[in-house]
Amino acid sequence: MDAAARSRAPGRRGRDRQRAAGAGPDHQLVFVDRVLVILVCLRLQLPHAALAKLSGVTRLTVTRAIHEIRPLLARRGFGVPQQPGVRLRTLADVFAYAEAEEVGLRVDGTEVQVRRPPAGRAGRKSFVTGKKKQNTAKTTTISDGSGRLLWAGAHRPGRMHDQTAVRTEGIAESSACTRG
Repeated sequence: MDAAARSRAPGRRGRDRQRAAGAGPDHQLVFVDRVLVILVCLRLQLPHAALAKLSGVTRLTVTRAIHEIRPLLARRGFGVPQQPGVRLRTLADVFAYAEAEEVGLRVDGTEVQVRRPPAGRAGRKSFVTGKKKQNTAKTTTISDGSGRLLWAGAHRPGRMHDQTAVRTEGIAESSACTRG
């Protein structure tokens, strides 16, 4: 949790912290295992329940690990094939790389089942997808012609259609994306 979030927390809770910082259960997955879980999730798009079964932990542990490690990987950026040292950190970087290298991009939307948001939370119904009739979160990913992941972002509730997300992110205007 960053400093700004820590300073807002007591006001949001309405009281001071009840436990010492760092108290609570220890992580059941060591850091290396958490990184492996997120990499498998990003590459193969396995459901969190399947990753939990493979790792020998609960689905909640896998979800927590993914939510902790994904921002770290996003800040690091995505590596470019055959070009060590080049990192794609933003959507603009991906489009500039594709235009400079004349690489066709593939855009894909994936759904991951999530827990139902708590009652009374604004936007609770927006997580219910029309296709699966479940609470899901969607992520838009961009890969090159060989299927190598170049960018993952545009996280949104399950109710939003993939085409709407592509338009709002500015992906639809790019000439580097292939259709089909």
